[in-house]
Amino acid sequence: MAITYPRRVDLACTPTPLQYLPRATVAWGGGHRLWVKRDDLTGSLLSGNKVRKLEFILAHAQDGGYDTLVTCGGLQSNHCRATAFVAAQAGLKAHLLLRGEPPAAPDGNYFLDLLAGAEVEIHPPQRYFRELQALLARVEADYVAQGRRALVIPTGGSDGLGLWGYIAAAGELGDDLQSAGIDGAHLVCATGSGGTQAGLTLGAALHELPLTVWGVNVCDDEQYFIDKVADDVSDWRKRYPGQPDATVVARVLDGYVGSGYGEAGREIFDLIRDLARLEGLVLDPVYTGKAFYGMLRELERGRFADCRDIVFVHTGGIFGLMAQRNSCL
Repeated sequence: MAITYPRRVDLACTPTPLQYLPRATVAWGGGHRLWVKRDDLTGSLLSGNKVRKLEFILAHAQDGGYDTLVTCGGLQSNHCRATAFVAAQAGLKAHLLLRGEPPAAPDGNYFLDLLAGAEVEIHPPQRYFRELQALLARVEADYVAQGRRALVIPTGGSDGLGLWGYIAAAGELGDDLQSAGIDGAHLVCATGSGGTQAGLTLGAALHELPLTVWGVNVCDDEQYFIDKVADDVSDWRKRYPGQPDATVVARVLDGYVGSGYGEAGREIFDLIRDLARLEGLVLDPVYTGKAFYGMLRELERGRFADCRDIVFVHTGGIFGLMAQRNSCL
C-alpha cells in the first residue's frame, strides 16, 4: 500500500544533501564512515528540522481557516523562531509562549521572533511547566473573543500532523543512501520534543529503509522518548487511517543531557569548535552538539560495530548558538 500524503506548502529547500565527513571520519570514525544529512540547509530563517514539519502544519492551518499560529518552547526555541517566520511569510499572526527569564537584550532566536513580528510572552520555567496547557488555552480563547481562529501547535510541532515532515524526509534519505552506495546504516538525531525521531523512525519503516534510527535525548530520559514516539505514531495512525502498517521501535542514546536542557558542558563547546575547524560544519549547544557528542561516545563504546556507515541528521540551531557564542572560543 502506498503512502498517501496530506497537502503541504513548499517552504523548505529540499532535498538537502547527504555529505561525507572525510576528516571527521579519520579523527573520530574508528573504522566507520561518518555522514551528515544537512537539514541545517533547509533554508535561512526557516532553517533546520522544524520547517519540514511546518510545511504540513501550515497547509492544515490554511485549509482550516486559521489566521493565527500559537506555539511554545524555550527562549531560544528553533521551532518558535521558524513558526514566527512561517506565519510572516503566509500573512498570519504568530503568538509565542516562551520559557525562561527575560534577557537584558534580545539575542539569537528570541531576537528573530521579535523581528518577525510575533507576539511574545515569556514565563518563568516553573510557571511554564506547571501551567502550559492553561496558558495555551487562555491565548486560544482570547483570539476567539477577538473573532479570530488560532491553531495551537504543540512543542516542536511534534504530533501526528508534524510527523509527516520526517516521514517525507525518510523517503528523501532513501534516495541519498542509494546515491552514496550505502546499503545499511545507523542514523542519529537529536531528540527534544520527539517529533523528528518519531517521523524518521516511522518513515524508515514505511519506506523500508536499511536504517536503524537513534535519538540522543537532550532533555528528559530514555523512557520518556520511547513513550513519546509511541504516542506520536499512535496520533498519526488515528488522524490518518488507511495508511500502510509499519512496526516502530524507538531507540534512545541516553546519558548526554548534561546538567539540563539548554545547558552544555565544556566538552560540548569544545566539540562544536573542533568540528567547525575540521569540517566547516557548525553545531549548536542545545541539540546537535549534544547529539553529535553522544554519537561519538557511543562509537567509542562499540555501539555501532555491526555497520560501516553512520548518518547524523543535522537539525539546525545556529541562531541558538549565537546566544552562547562566548562559550565556544
